[in-house]
Amino acid sequence: MTLDSAFPTTTAELSPAADVDVLKRAYSCFPSGVVAVACRVAGADGADGAPELVGMAASAFTTVSLDPPLVSLCVQNTSTTWPRLRAAPAIGVSVFARDQSDLCRQLAGPSDARFSGITPSGTDDGAVFIPDAAACLSCSLHNEIPAGDHTLVLLRIEALRYDAGVEPLVFHASTFRSLEVRSTGP
Repeated sequence: MTLDSAFPTTTAELSPAADVDVLKRAYSCFPSGVVAVACRVAGADGADGAPELVGMAASAFTTVSLDPPLVSLCVQNTSTTWPRLRAAPAIGVSVFARDQSDLCRQLAGPSDARFSGITPSGTDDGAVFIPDAAACLSCSLHNEIPAGDHTLVLLRIEALRYDAGVEPLVFHASTFRSLEVRSTGP
């Protein structure tokens, strides 16, 4: 197909990507899964200190590959939590359930209160999971790729569990939503 004068152009209708507010609104048109990323690390006193839970919420999460089993998330370069998570031998990724928006906000809040009132579970090697999640993935760091003001993190799934009956939480248009089953008609 060749372009000719009969082919309509849309350049005049497009906004420059340099307009951050417009860019954020455009990004919000795409729904994404919301996850908790967490691990258990040695306490401030080293090997003698009580283990500490480290975690955060992430909304730029997606599946990447079946072979090897990979998922990705994007982390702001200014994050003070990611450097602590990335050093762990195992990282837990919990897919929030649709009724866990308050818990997601909590894990996105101040680091000293992220696990208040939560009884997480975990693996022997340090992956931590939130209770009642739609899916839990025990991962190892596969790769990190600089990506502007974020880092694209690839995690290799080592083990997992899921509950297909639990609806996931979705982030869309700057708010939390749940999925709706649509009728396929008669």
